[in-house]
Amino acid sequence: MALTCGNSVILKASELCPATHLAIGEAFQEAGLPGGVVNVITNAPEDAADVVSTLIAAPAVRHINFTGSTAVGRIIALKAAKILKPVLLELGGKAPMIILDDADLEGAVNGAAFGAFMNQGQICMSTERLIVHEGIADRFVEALAAKTNALPAGNPRDKVVLGSLVNLEAAEKMDALIEDATARGGRVVAGGSRDGSIVKATLIDDVTSKMRIYAEESFGPVKPIIRVKNDAEAIHVANDTAYGLSAAVYSQDINRALSVANQIESGICHINGPTVGDEAQMPFGGVKDSGYGRFGGKAAIEAFTSIRWVTIEDPKQQYPF
Repeated sequence: MALTCGNSVILKASELCPATHLAIGEAFQEAGLPGGVVNVITNAPEDAADVVSTLIAAPAVRHINFTGSTAVGRIIALKAAKILKPVLLELGGKAPMIILDDADLEGAVNGAAFGAFMNQGQICMSTERLIVHEGIADRFVEALAAKTNALPAGNPRDKVVLGSLVNLEAAEKMDALIEDATARGGRVVAGGSRDGSIVKATLIDDVTSKMRIYAEESFGPVKPIIRVKNDAEAIHVANDTAYGLSAAVYSQDINRALSVANQIESGICHINGPTVGDEAQMPFGGVKDSGYGRFGGKAAIEAFTSIRWVTIEDPKQQYPF
């Protein structure tokens, strides 16, 4: 969108996957974009803070756009605020998917599996909490566990659904989340194992607020199931988080689903669809610790342009004095 609005851009590649971001620059170059319009910078991890600070302070940089963790987003926002530069932040998430007791079971299972395990759960809008009405919970968990256990994990060159996490540290975090949850009464009903940085799709049932995985973003394929008694409790659990990016509600009663959706504190909510979903013409973004500003559509045009007021007046116009 920044390019569409007539800007040149600097893409600071992630230290964890610089080749992926270099490929974006190469694609624009091969497409014939003039030199200097898209600029890709890579750096060693230890140099990240200095590179970011220099980019923010550079006079040629007029707008900062950051996608990443909430912790780093806060640092960038503070640095930019000191020199009055606008920032668009798309940060962490803990997306809830609420399954009401009248939901289409097959549809909810399919949406949950896609939203939870696409890209190994390494998506800001990945389904991070499965909030299930107790009236449908047993059937939902059984069906989702069966589907989850059938998802192949391994080398992406083979026909698998789940490949490697971004690094071994991310995979080891999954072990810690599973260990903490099971020590506090959670039950692993699918997956639960890993091979190096490849973690099998995992579901933990009977999750409570005492467990790390209840509130902490996993950013991986380990997902909690939280059982609730009614719509009000489902809404409370959905909002019981510092984040507010994406959400989903499954129900065959659209008015009921809309009522629930309108009470969820999130920038995005999909009814009878997964939490993972984006369209270029839609205003993508969150609230609370998920950041501020919107990508996509008219909201992004406002973010990546400056509105001006130009008048043409009569030089002989009258004044009060």
